[in-house]
Amino acid sequence: MSTAPHVQGLPAPATTVPVPARPHAGRKGIRKPILAAGVVGLALAAAGWEAVHIYRTVAPRAAATVPTTRVKRSDLTLTVAARGALRGGNSEMLTAPLTGGGEMHITSLRKTGDLVKVGDTVVEFDPTDQEYKLKEAQADLAENKLKVEQANAQSAADTEEARYALEKAESDLRVAQFDVRKNAILPSITARQNDLALEAAKARSEQLRKDLENRGATNAAALAVQKAAVAKAEIQVSMAQKNIDSLVVKAAHEGYVALRPNQSGNFFFGGMKLPDFQLGDTVRGGMAVAEIPDLKNWEIAANFGELDRGHLTPGQTVAIEVVAIPDKKFSGKVADLGSTIGPPWNRHFETKIHLDNPSPELRPGMSVRIVVTTDVLPNALWLPSQAVFESGSRTYVYVPNAGDFVARDVKLLRRSESQVVVGGLAEGQVVALSDPEQESKKKEGGARGPALPK
Repeated sequence: MSTAPHVQGLPAPATTVPVPARPHAGRKGIRKPILAAGVVGLALAAAGWEAVHIYRTVAPRAAATVPTTRVKRSDLTLTVAARGALRGGNSEMLTAPLTGGGEMHITSLRKTGDLVKVGDTVVEFDPTDQEYKLKEAQADLAENKLKVEQANAQSAADTEEARYALEKAESDLRVAQFDVRKNAILPSITARQNDLALEAAKARSEQLRKDLENRGATNAAALAVQKAAVAKAEIQVSMAQKNIDSLVVKAAHEGYVALRPNQSGNFFFGGMKLPDFQLGDTVRGGMAVAEIPDLKNWEIAANFGELDRGHLTPGQTVAIEVVAIPDKKFSGKVADLGSTIGPPWNRHFETKIHLDNPSPELRPGMSVRIVVTTDVLPNALWLPSQAVFESGSRTYVYVPNAGDFVARDVKLLRRSESQVVVGGLAEGQVVALSDPEQESKKKEGGARGPALPK
């Protein structure tokens, strides 16, 4: 280390000794301001987030983008639309025969859409059980016929034996009568014996004559029983043969085959479509397996929602569009409204519609679009159906009010799938097409700020 030079006459400068640095003392002094600044920053961030949240809470819901529409006044045509499928009316239903047995198996089956003529086989069932019953009935018939022959032979033998006994008794009677004639020249004892023998011969002859008559009646009754058994066996043979013949189901008129849904032992949840019958399926007597629609009387089966039931009545005009024939328009009329079915979330009912102008191009199963005109209202105030809300017994819309939306009660006069006729609003009134509160929640959810530090 160098030192400053000494100047004579002046006191010598003191030697400077360096002092070691204290690094920790300086950092400790700096950390406190930094921590204080951080706490202040977090407090300011929390306050800012709270202010934003309060602003979003108290800000008018109109700040959210809410689609609107206006109440319109015009002549309004109310319609109900649905999809359906073509099928022939007055269908010939082909059912499993009532053979008196249990389940049957399908061994031959036409496909949906197959064209059949009168007398063509559509479905066949396994004849094994009925063939076994036929053989049993035939065996019983042969046995009973043999018993009849045996009864005839036995009756003839018994009758012949009885006649022989009667003839012998009558011969004995004649001998006894001849002996009695000699009583005048015979001793009294011998004469008395002849008289007794004559009485015995008469009694025996009379008894054998009655036995012959009774035996004939008994044999005739036994023969009648055997013949009744033969008749019963013949009926069983005829029924078994008839049952076998009924297992082959043929078409009674020309048309296209339409297989029916198989409801035998299948468990499906509501709304699921049952599969059609197919080869090898098991059926019970009386179940409809297929149908052959009458192509001169077309009809449409369509499912409508439960809410549309009050708008449909038989006789209403229907506009029909066949998907496979888009260039041709068809028309029809509502014929029948079915029962409401389905789970709570999909309640619906089937409607039958008769086609007024059939065409040769139509085929069973073709998809169609139908529009039913339910009513025509002149000079009506109406809104799109999504602009009207319901809660319990209350029906209301949202109208603008000082930058916000407020609910206003309205009277629901008529409703269709897409339009609602209302009362209590003026023409041109602006109303929201969606719930403003839900729109505000959507906007808040899509523009949330950063999460506060824990």
